[in-house]
Amino acid sequence: MQRAMRLMECVAEHAYGAPAKQLARETGLALPTAYHLLRTLVHEGYLRREKGLFFLGEAAERLSSSGAAQKRRSTVVDALARWRDAIGAPVYYAMYRDGEIDVVCVSDTPGNPAVEEWADFRETGHAHAIGQCLLSQLDEEARRDHLDRYPVQPVTPYTVRDGNAMLKRLERMRRMVPVIERQEYALGTVCAAIPITVGTTAATMALSLPVHQADRLLPAAQRLQDEVGRLLGSLALSISI
Repeated sequence: MQRAMRLMECVAEHAYGAPAKQLARETGLALPTAYHLLRTLVHEGYLRREKGLFFLGEAAERLSSSGAAQKRRSTVVDALARWRDAIGAPVYYAMYRDGEIDVVCVSDTPGNPAVEEWADFRETGHAHAIGQCLLSQLDEEARRDHLDRYPVQPVTPYTVRDGNAMLKRLERMRRMVPVIERQEYALGTVCAAIPITVGTTAATMALSLPVHQADRLLPAAQRLQDEVGRLLGSLALSISI
């Protein structure tokens, strides 16, 4: 296994391909051993051979892509954990993709638990800060399309009452200002969401607090926004996890 990996790493260093003899020499493998391993790697799709030269194959490229995706996800997970501990509140990362609200990652602790998803987050975007923040980043046509598919329904006594009221609220939201929601999705909980737009992707970082700590919500949201701003360069690479 180690010898095969050495060969693949060596092939990866040669953008224009390399012959078996060169690969054997550079990896310190006996030529018969290198030939055997190269044939196996070609058969498995990790390498491909063209005119006597070896290149990375589709299977190796899929591995590389998977590894890069895991690294991007790890970047976001680590950032959320740091902010969770610094702010003392659960932190959420969500995106709007393929017409759906997708809560990608949540970082909480037993002492500061995340909001329980008692009503499907995707269907109740009008009721929580995450959904409102994501919808505010869409154009009017996309907002109407979403609310047609997931009509506004009261979730708590504080939830916005109808689709027109929701659309008017979304229109009033100012770009890059935290979206605040108080007990609209879950009684006893207040939430804030920070808009993040990278390219055409709508995303958000959010936090939640128990209602008796509501006075902490805006300062905590502003701190989260500052922290996100400092890391946005690296997070931009991780936005599509």
